[in-house]
Amino acid sequence: MACSCLMPLVADVSTEGWHLPQPALKHDDESTVTSVDDRLATELRGFGVIGIAAIVIVLAGNWLVTPLSAVLVLVWVYLSRTPWREIGFVRPNSWITTAVVGIGFGAAFKLLMKAVVMPLLGAPPINQAFHYLAGNRALIPETLWLMIVVAGFGEEILYRGYMFERLGKLFGKSTAAKAAIVLITSVIFGSLHYPVQRLAGAEQATITGLVFGTIFVMTGSLWIPIFAHAAFDLTAYALIYWNLETTVAHWLFR
Repeated sequence: MACSCLMPLVADVSTEGWHLPQPALKHDDESTVTSVDDRLATELRGFGVIGIAAIVIVLAGNWLVTPLSAVLVLVWVYLSRTPWREIGFVRPNSWITTAVVGIGFGAAFKLLMKAVVMPLLGAPPINQAFHYLAGNRALIPETLWLMIVVAGFGEEILYRGYMFERLGKLFGKSTAAKAAIVLITSVIFGSLHYPVQRLAGAEQATITGLVFGTIFVMTGSLWIPIFAHAAFDLTAYALIYWNLETTVAHWLFR
């Protein structure tokens, strides 16, 4: 008798305790989290205190370890809810075609720079800053990592994808604005090569920045610049490793 009398009461208490309070709490929690996330995303995309702090943190990443800045860019994209296409991550129609075009262009571009452009600028045939790589088999894995991941992916994500997105928000999307962005990012990219590679390295990096930046503006995609940048650096590495720099530099100019 006692059990049968208490069962409806237990059922009522159980039902009331389980079904009534929780939806309200869950709804409030979700609304609060969504509101906070929305505000953070908006601040990160803007140029207030949080937005500027994010820019400083991203740019300072490589001072700690490369390619930390590129990783921080990806974190910023996620937290700010920026569409991936806005920093150039657009799926190509054909990965094979994109890779072939990018790699072919990057390798040919390096040979053109080495045989024609840099000699005209008075650059020495041998890149002394990296001549220690010549015939150095022990450094092959580290060098490949630097050429493909740090330079190919990391630098393009930072100097083309991220910087173009941030400066684009400030300057707009006109032709003049895009030209200014290409120029500004190329000068920054080139100047950062000066401490290690001196004037010749800064000149070459500035020119490559202009070319890769123009490709990015024209295609809206990072993939060809990424493949081209990696191929450019790998071709440069091959010339150094096999002591072919002087030979290629003297193809046209003795």
